[in-house]
Amino acid sequence: MIERVRDLPDNVDGLRFSGHVARDEYQQVILPLLHECLARGGGIRLLIVIDGEFDRFEAGALWEDLKFGLGPGLELSRWERMALVSDAGWVHHAISLFGWLVPGDVKVYPLAERDQATAWLAA
Repeated sequence: MIERVRDLPDNVDGLRFSGHVARDEYQQVILPLLHECLARGGGIRLLIVIDGEFDRFEAGALWEDLKFGLGPGLELSRWERMALVSDAGWVHHAISLFGWLVPGDVKVYPLAERDQATAWLAA
């Protein structure tokens, strides 16, 4: 499941991934959020929380994740910062391998440092 995180500063948006993530959630949750960010003006600053209940991506969801941010109208130059907050080792490993593919700055934080991640995004 993908849910929006609501308790964030005005210039930061957030998503929480937990349980089983299905392909259609990208189109129903993530793309509308990104288009809202762009319509507001300014850049995209995104908090992504992957909690301990996260189970897996559906195969189609993984493909959508690989295309994440490359959809029509989502200019890469508008991506400013993304913070991934998770205690899962695979998240840290994936960013160390593929972080260079992520537009803008990206940092990984443990769940206990979510407030620090939010502060970095808002600064």
